[in-house]
Amino acid sequence: MRDYQVALLPGDGIGHEVCPEGVKVISAVSELLGGFRVTYETFPWGCEYYLQHGEMMAQNALQTLAPFDAIYFGAVGFPSVPDHISLHGLLLPVRQGFEQYANVRPSLLLPGVPGPLKDRVPGDIDFVVVRENTEGEYAGAGGRIHKGLPLELAVETSIFTREGVERVVRYACQLAMERPRKQLASVTKSNAQRHSMVLWDEVFERVAGEFPELQTERVLVDAMAARFVLKPETLDVLVASNLFADILTDLGSAICGSMGLAPSANINPERKYPSMFEPVHGSAPDIAGRGIANPIAAIWSGAMMLDFLGETVAAGLVMDAIKAVTGRSGPASGAGRVLTPDLGGRAGTSEVGNEVVARLRSN
Repeated sequence: MRDYQVALLPGDGIGHEVCPEGVKVISAVSELLGGFRVTYETFPWGCEYYLQHGEMMAQNALQTLAPFDAIYFGAVGFPSVPDHISLHGLLLPVRQGFEQYANVRPSLLLPGVPGPLKDRVPGDIDFVVVRENTEGEYAGAGGRIHKGLPLELAVETSIFTREGVERVVRYACQLAMERPRKQLASVTKSNAQRHSMVLWDEVFERVAGEFPELQTERVLVDAMAARFVLKPETLDVLVASNLFADILTDLGSAICGSMGLAPSANINPERKYPSMFEPVHGSAPDIAGRGIANPIAAIWSGAMMLDFLGETVAAGLVMDAIKAVTGRSGPASGAGRVLTPDLGGRAGTSEVGNEVVARLRSN
């Protein structure tokens, strides 16, 4: 029996609602297949913890998390705590402290999901964005002086290192080589950012040159944003800076029908530290506590975790079950299907989780 120890961090808001559904599905597929078992230890870190302790997580949090095989995360942030405190107090320290430099975010139009783009069908949108995850615009370098005065100054410095760019580009190249189309686009803005993005371009050209089978291109971020909407079928794998990829992947989720369908993996490719798996959608305070949050992104993130742990068959079965749930026959309005309101249905969070489990067991 293969045993995996996973740190469970529900975090804030709907994280507490979607994570249990992911755990439920992972438990079901492990029972179905046998051969492996996932056990969890839950940590209460997040905004409520901050209000009680003055910090988003325990001071020794990284040491506590380091022995785990993976981290399964819900969401961070709530109106009770300023966003810059919650993000820099929990999520970014884990990503940076554990060298999770490759943030992998798939965009896939699932069967049965009516995306907002005209005449797009499943298969038309199927690409992956690799986001540099530890430096760039989120490095946290900068400060403010003369606070509250008319001459107050704020400086936010983006940090791009040759090593940081090289390792994420190489990861993206390797990922693109594993996909049938073997296409890789680098997202840049070197016409305006003549230092950081020119370095990015130079490193991309050199590293991509080590993979002669790849078809590569360099695209300015504004042009890429338009391409997401106009020609998403031309995209395969993209690599981009922390900020550019963060913005583009929200757009990628939107063209696939809902932020509730957006999974992600924060990967430490060398496996020196645990990797972290989380839905992209955030804590959604407007619907938190109502039991209507879409759990598919969290369940899909759980499938990515299983795949990373080496349980590829289990991951594939979970993905098949997700597609069976969204693609189930029924009117376009969602009537007769088990879907949450963001996809036009009336089901609750736990109902969708139960339906994914039912589909797993029926296959």
